[in-house]
Amino acid sequence: MRLLAAAGSAVDTLMAERLRARGLNSHHQSVLQALADLGPHARRDLAARVGLPVADLSRAIGDLLARDLVQVMVVTIGGRHEVVTLTPGGTTALRALQDDLRSVQNVLLASITRGERAQLHYVLRRVCATASRAGAGHSAPPAAPPRGV
Repeated sequence: MRLLAAAGSAVDTLMAERLRARGLNSHHQSVLQALADLGPHARRDLAARVGLPVADLSRAIGDLLARDLVQVMVVTIGGRHEVVTLTPGGTTALRALQDDLRSVQNVLLASITRGERAQLHYVLRRVCATASRAGAGHSAPPAAPPRGV
């Protein structure tokens, strides 16, 4: 398990560096990805979806608003709600982050063959599924993992 943890830590470190280089952090990435995957969301619903406290989500949204990566609209249907949507700039920024993820993946997996990558992907999905069943639901793999791993 130490090897798995070390690999995860290396990925986290490399991704954090890439995010920092773009002036972003993991909260920003989570918000952008959720909006791209799920569409416009009210702040509170978005906070629940990305697993952030509302205060942290609000800070991330404020940062993204300042960079014109998201926009907020007030909707008064069924009460007053602030709905967050992705802007075209946000879509572009998210694509760049996804390219960074693929780049990190390619760096870390450069020493193994395509077949070994497929095996690793299969084994990691099984490990994550077992972890999820064991009660560590946050360890489940993303719904759409990067291709080729």
